[in-house]
Amino acid sequence: MAQNRKLGKRTDQRVALVYSQAAQLLWYGKIETTVERAKEVRKVAEKMITLAVNNYQDTVKVTKMKDNQKNEKIAVEFTNDGPKKLAARRRLMALLPDIQEQKVAKESKQTFRERTADIKHPLIEKIFGEYAPKYDKRAEEKGQKGGYTRIIKTGNRRGDDASTCILELVD
Repeated sequence: MAQNRKLGKRTDQRVALVYSQAAQLLWYGKIETTVERAKEVRKVAEKMITLAVNNYQDTVKVTKMKDNQKNEKIAVEFTNDGPKKLAARRRLMALLPDIQEQKVAKESKQTFRERTADIKHPLIEKIFGEYAPKYDKRAEEKGQKGGYTRIIKTGNRRGDDASTCILELVD
């Protein structure tokens, strides 16, 4: 029987903490936290990656008529999310806090705007565009799904002697 750890927090605080740390893990690839928190975050992160892996290929090609600069009608082809991928994307957007793209060192405002112009939810795009294909390929090669994270224990924290670890996504 699965046991939910209370982590010394009220339910709303605990849920917010776990999903926030899951978002940080998915954005940066690794986080440092206590072992108990890492085990809870691992559950959530693995389920989210599995949801993306199962639905990332569901796309639909759509052709729309648009006016060009000479007011001529031209056919433009778009690739939209299919119903399963759209539902998975919306579920992830509802659960994860939104993390915005940061400006890289020595990057101009104009370059940053151009780079991030068409990306509204960078974390969700990263999950579907980077992690889902990578872990789907890994599942085909190794013949197993899951196991997207690893916990590396790093010792005890000074002050409260809590056991700490690094929770990271595997390659």
